[in-house]
Amino acid sequence: MMANPFEQEKAVEIAWCPGCGNFGILRALKEALFELGYEPHQVVLVSGIGQAAKLPHYLNANVFNGLHGRSVPVAFAIKTVRPELLVVAESGDGCMYGEGGNHFLHAIRRNPDLTVIVHDNQVYGLTKGQASPTSEEGFVSKVQAMGNFSTPFNPLSIAIAQDASFVARGFSGDVEGLKKILKEALSWKGFALVDVLQPCVSFNRVNTYGWYKERVYYLGEDHDPSNRLQAFERSLEWGERIPLGIFYTHLRPTYGEKLYTQIPRSHLLYQGMLSQEGIAREFQRLM
Repeated sequence: MMANPFEQEKAVEIAWCPGCGNFGILRALKEALFELGYEPHQVVLVSGIGQAAKLPHYLNANVFNGLHGRSVPVAFAIKTVRPELLVVAESGDGCMYGEGGNHFLHAIRRNPDLTVIVHDNQVYGLTKGQASPTSEEGFVSKVQAMGNFSTPFNPLSIAIAQDASFVARGFSGDVEGLKKILKEALSWKGFALVDVLQPCVSFNRVNTYGWYKERVYYLGEDHDPSNRLQAFERSLEWGERIPLGIFYTHLRPTYGEKLYTQIPRSHLLYQGMLSQEGIAREFQRLM
């Protein structure tokens, strides 16, 4: 069997807790990239801050690890100047929906050709367990000792309401199922969101593997991802039953396609605006 080129040649120390849901996402992503035929030099992973944001450190590909909540704009810029690359922005629910919430909303509107993977463990794990944007009401932490009283952020409903191009949810406890969803997202042309339910075994004692396994199920053939209203209704389902799968798809022109319609890429290349030398000149000028 051919070795997966996204596996690192030398073993590295992984900072995640034993049993962390991040391991399932890492494995699913490595296998998805390999099975789609990508090589490491064709892929760029961009992350922010947090336990989830460490994922790019643990596979063999191009990596940019930047500021808290800023993975999407960096990934957007990389994809705009190097459209031939596969660009993935990934981080946790706090980094993507909290600190990066504004970038998340406006990227959906612009529809860059990106895959956005969110490790949604409903807690801030790196900083030891505060409620995150997706924590449920009543969630008790060291900070919210009497229970979180904020309404949780529903990323799928918001993405569908914003007419995101591709909206899906996976579960890190089902690697094969998650891999199938990731392969669809990575192959999609446009903004593709995959929100991944990811148990945090240290700081979220409510939303555990067992809790999810009692509730999750996959959307059936009766679900039509092109039906926006139906997708929105299903995105509101949460509690005793939690749907997984591809909720919504709407193929529409990407930011890059619109940009290069107005300004041909060949013109930008001619002007030196997209060459490495041109980017370096602009950087020096701005500094």
